[in-house]
Amino acid sequence: MNDDATDSTGDVVVSVFGRTDVGRTREHNEDAFVVADLSTNNATLQPEVRRHVLGPKGTLFMVADGMGGAAAGEIASAMAVEVVLGELRDKWMTSDSYDAQEFVHALKRAMVAANMQIHTFAAAHSEYRGMGTTGTVAGLLGDTLYVAQVGDSRAYVIRDGVARQITKDQSLMQKLIEAGELTEEEAAQSDRRNIILQALGPEPMIKVDLTHQQVRRGDVLVICSDGLSGQVGKDEIARVVTEEPDLVSVCKRLIDRANENGGPDNITVIAARFDGPRLGPPGTSDEVGHRVFPLPETGQTPAVAAESRPATLEEPPELPAEDEPLEQEAAPFEIAGGRSSLGAPPGLTIDHLAETPVEGAPVVSQTRRQTGMLIAIVLLIALVAGAILFIVRAAQKVTPAAQPAPADSAHLTPAPQAGTTTGAAPIPRG
Repeated sequence: MNDDATDSTGDVVVSVFGRTDVGRTREHNEDAFVVADLSTNNATLQPEVRRHVLGPKGTLFMVADGMGGAAAGEIASAMAVEVVLGELRDKWMTSDSYDAQEFVHALKRAMVAANMQIHTFAAAHSEYRGMGTTGTVAGLLGDTLYVAQVGDSRAYVIRDGVARQITKDQSLMQKLIEAGELTEEEAAQSDRRNIILQALGPEPMIKVDLTHQQVRRGDVLVICSDGLSGQVGKDEIARVVTEEPDLVSVCKRLIDRANENGGPDNITVIAARFDGPRLGPPGTSDEVGHRVFPLPETGQTPAVAAESRPATLEEPPELPAEDEPLEQEAAPFEIAGGRSSLGAPPGLTIDHLAETPVEGAPVVSQTRRQTGMLIAIVLLIALVAGAILFIVRAAQKVTPAAQPAPADSAHLTPAPQAGTTTGAAPIPRG
């Protein structure tokens, strides 16, 4: 077979490794990640997954960067990874579909389910209120990566020695860069670089960024938390990936480099290389970058049902029906030293979420609504009239009756009459 040609009936071979490190500042690791062969239901880094032939259900790569203080970030990131993988096992792996759009829809609903689970759990446990996590999920199906993202954990594709970011940070700095207010270099030095606009958990609704990228033979995918991307530039990531054929060494060198630059945060990285006759060689006309996947948007998804109960790790709340709204961009929050505190920093405006009708609430007919309003108006008029009558009668009791004075005693003060009150102050006994 010609090695420069694409064989649509051939295999895609996936080589992958992942690693996480606490860094040099944190006391514990709030990052989590997962690699899973969805065709064999194997979510490990054992040899059978570290190098495997891509199956018909695809392969999953996910990084989650938790936040919230104490153990909340660890719980949030672990829940995100667990729920996303569980949803794909229940909804995608058991289905008869191998369609790309169904796969993307499954990724999106898995992220929504993770947000619901974390938000409901935090609402039921006040000590974890406000906890959250980023979530960047890449699924390889056929020759295409499909990415679902919430937050700012990044995904790069390294091709021909060049790293290109295929995700877009959901962050304040990204918005300012797009508006032309800051350059990427200025944003990297800003004291507000930790402000992200979305995460899984803190808000009841999320907007999942869905993108896709066709891969070529020899491409390397790198997914990482900001503990790596904030300390190691994409050019250096590309250099390490190009120099190191062994992915275990790639992950180790990247983490070591982030620690050498201070290691202020937890560091997590997944590196996956794609080969095989099914993939074509890199082309000069290939577009690599943030490319939105055209999945129809369906609106908002409430995270808590009308009658909610405390969430547990074993029992996630039910997902909304297919035709229910799925998403809404959440209000921004700031990661203070890697942790989340709800509310915008000075000068940052929070866009309030639109009110969403609660599922299961009773429906009131228009006739009953008008009748109720009429009764309320009548009762209000009666109450006002009664109040006015009461005030008038009280005023009549307090005001003394006028006393006629004799014509020749204009300068005399009449003696008090029985039942009347003079305006004079009392005279003390002396």
